[in-house]
Amino acid sequence: MTLTQLEYITAVDTHRHFGKAAEACFITQPTLSMQIKKLEEDLEIIIFDRSKQPLIPTDVGVRIIEQARVVLKQAEEINNIVKDHKNQVSGMLRIGIIPTLAPYLLPIFVGNYKKKYPNIFIKVVEATTENIINLLHKDLIDVGILVTPLHEEKILEKPLFYEEMLIYANSGHKLHKQKEITVEDIATPEIWLLSDGHCFRDQVINLCSYLGTTDSQLPFHFEAGSLETLMNIVDREGGITLIPELAKATMSQKRAYNVENFTSIKPLREVSLVYSRHYAKHKLINLLWREIKDSVPKELQDENRGTIVEWR
Repeated sequence: MTLTQLEYITAVDTHRHFGKAAEACFITQPTLSMQIKKLEEDLEIIIFDRSKQPLIPTDVGVRIIEQARVVLKQAEEINNIVKDHKNQVSGMLRIGIIPTLAPYLLPIFVGNYKKKYPNIFIKVVEATTENIINLLHKDLIDVGILVTPLHEEKILEKPLFYEEMLIYANSGHKLHKQKEITVEDIATPEIWLLSDGHCFRDQVINLCSYLGTTDSQLPFHFEAGSLETLMNIVDREGGITLIPELAKATMSQKRAYNVENFTSIKPLREVSLVYSRHYAKHKLINLLWREIKDSVPKELQDENRGTIVEWR
């Protein structure tokens, strides 16, 4: 059994196709197939059910592949130990980040991170939370930046900050004249939400039912893929939506006038770095965590400033 063979079976599990796995490993398909077949013969078991399309691992194959991923990450740790000993900061860091964070958080930290550590190659993927979790499990990214808690057994969470959930209302909306704004005020047909798959959408729905609001099944007229789209619609068509605190920091003064706070509650979303329990690049993770913490306003790092609203 070799590490190379373990790399091949994890690649096939990820892509569920011998040809695509071979391409990802930069080898020919016959070479990959031969090495996997040899491993199966040596172990006297079948790892992949080739009668299914797309092919899937057998029951024992699932267990072997899961352990193979652990072994490969532990083998990578040997290289990291050597780099730490030589005081080197280098390697590839593959980051997944959710769309409601990417446009507001990335610009304030990624440039400084790259300047401080020029030998780290950064690759960023924007994806929904569920897709990021899937990519982490398949070892296609190293770390995710998203909203927690996730309650995922095999994923570790390292909290970064806690941003307030704010109301964005059309300039002529009645909320701007109210002295008291409660959760009940947003549980109306006037609210515009993100489409399914966005954790911020689920947080808004959870917030509406947090205090026992009667109308938790909101009649959504339109579901958008980005917060910018929602705010543009609110500006033109009226109504309200919810936005995270960092989104306000990039607004013009004119647009910031449309933002209101809840007076009955300060709902927060917890933003964290998440990564596999067997993740090997701990130094890169810690440096990334510190860079983001240094880039985000200190007041956002106090979890006691409000109430964390879960989305799962």
